[in-house]
Amino acid sequence: MKPIIFAAALLALSTCVPAVAEVVVVVNPKSAAGAMTNEQVAQFFLGKSTAMTPIDQPESAPVRAEFYKKVTDKEPSQAKALWSKLVFTGKATLPKEVANSADVKKAVAADPKAIGYIDKSAVDGTVKVVLTAP
Repeated sequence: MKPIIFAAALLALSTCVPAVAEVVVVVNPKSAAGAMTNEQVAQFFLGKSTAMTPIDQPESAPVRAEFYKKVTDKEPSQAKALWSKLVFTGKATLPKEVANSADVKKAVAADPKAIGYIDKSAVDGTVKVVLTAP
């Protein structure tokens, strides 16, 4: 009888934990960029490098929060504060923001210098994965 109770308890716990999306960073398939580190990707999304054009998802998107936590080691609000300072001082312009992973893929597929992040399940031949977030 005890194994059944244990199994029921495990099942109950597993349904309480929200599923976390696996986030990947993508570029145009024609891009010369190969595998990247978190630090390299963070340079583009924190305004420290203009070699690639970052494509962001909406602030309300769960994949955005996951991306910033896992790849840049910052909360989305911290990243927004960094960008606000860069924009205010004229050192950078905000990343282009699109509605969802499908729009990120379209933007990246259309621009060889673009870099974005999407849920791993959305990957297809229109983009090249350069980082899978840990």
